[in-house]
Formats: sequence, C-alpha cells, structure tokens
Amino acid sequence: MNREEVVRAVLEVLPGSSFLVTTTGLISREVFAQKDRDRNLYLLGSMGLASSIGLGLALLRPSAHVVVLEGDGSALMSLGVLPSIAAEQPARFTHVILDNEAYESTGSQPSISSRFELSTAGRAAGYSSNVAASEADSLADAIREASIQNGPCLVVAKVALDPALRTPPRVTLSPADIRDRFRLAFANRGGPAGVK
Repeated sequence: MNREEVVRAVLEVLPGSSFLVTTTGLISREVFAQKDRDRNLYLLGSMGLASSIGLGLALLRPSAHVVVLEGDGSALMSLGVLPSIAAEQPARFTHVILDNEAYESTGSQPSISSRFELSTAGRAAGYSSNVAASEADSLADAIREASIQNGPCLVVAKVALDPALRTPPRVTLSPADIRDRFRLAFANRGGPAGVK
C-alpha cells in the first residue's frame, strides 16, 4: 500500500461521527485533499503530538470515537504516550500508524521502525488490541473492528514510500480556522459533521 491508498481506506470506513487527529506533513495534506471535514484536526507543524492530543480528546469525551492518524516518525517521537493511553483505557480510541520506515515528509530519511516493531510496543504498553495490516482490505477491516471495540486499539499499516514523491496540496486553512471549527464540532455546537 502507499500513503494515498492507506488514507483512502481509513477515510472510507471512518464513521461520520468520529473525530480524526492527523499528524503534520504529508498525512494531514493527504486527508485534507481526500476528505476535509470539521471533525478533522490537522496538526500543522506539531510532529509527535497527535497521540497526546487524541488521548486528551478521548478523555474529555469518553463517548466519542477518536482516531489518531500518524506516521512512524511521529509515533517514535512520542513513544512515552503509548503506556499512558493504555493506562487510561479510553473506550473508543483508535491509533493508526502508517509505517513506511522513513520520515517521508522531510525527504524520506530512514527511521528506526525497520528495527523496532511499533505493534510490539503497543502490545507491551497494554493496548486492548493490536493489528498489523499490509493490505487495504485488512486495514479497512481493522478500522471497522477498532471502532466498535472497548479500549484503545493500535493499527500499524505497513506503507511503501512514494517513488514519484507525489505530494498532495497543502492544507489551505489557517491553524486558527482548523482549531475553531474543530472546537465547535467537538463541543457539539457545530451541527452535523460537514464534509467539504
């Protein structure tokens, strides 16, 4: 799978009521290009913070389904959050890591995830379930299952680097606009989840 395919597979099965937190760089850009909506929180320039922010949202609204979508580089920056997520046991928390073994957004420098299994780290931390997916169908099934399970679920999707270095367009919303519309949606004052 490549990044575009993985993001599409996640977005196609993501319940409309879910809140999605995406890491900085190409992942946020890909989500924005494919399915922008007010329940997406794009963390522009905030690498390594997606899982922490997602956990905070899940603790604030235990009934909400919160999905974190980040790359292996971002996850490796914040490994200490994994046991915190497992210890807090947010009931409807899905953590998806796109693992291409590189920092693709900054030039595809290799990460250490080729020698460090992120799914093993999630299991050791105490996530309720851990799934490794290498095909779009198994990834979609894992996201569907995670959305109805009780407790935090980790899904690690192995992703190929994009040989063409295709880059989706930048997120055109300002950080303040992203924050404000997400805050309204999260507080249930923004009406139904809007898709643009």
